[in-house]
Amino acid sequence: QVQLVESGGGLVQTGDSLKLSCADSGHTFSNYAMGWSRQAPGKEREFVAAISWTGSSTYYADSVKGRFTIPRNNAKNTVHLQMNSLKPEDTAVYYCAAESSGLGSRSSADFFSWGQGTQVTVSS
Repeated sequence: QVQLVESGGGLVQTGDSLKLSCADSGHTFSNYAMGWSRQAPGKEREFVAAISWTGSSTYYADSVKGRFTIPRNNAKNTVHLQMNSLKPEDTAVYYCAAESSGLGSRSSADFFSWGQGTQVTVSS
């Protein structure tokens, strides 16, 4: 199983960049696709990005395409979310999770072992 801990959130201004990290303390990280989702106050959790277990395939929500990337390092059991050109509408709690097929998915419902989340706030 994976045990995920997110970090790297904070308060930034519009146009800034921020890099989130998600670390797995287990021993099976490389078996899974990994993904990031976010949840803003009063809204449902929404898919942001995902990457296959090999890193060869990536998926992005239309709202972040071209601004966010999702690199992973299987040797270090980590996956990141590099966020550039941040907007106030990116404000949310960001969660990472695993997907068991290893291929990745655009649906948050396919992911499991959600971390505790990290808050990202983008001021205008």
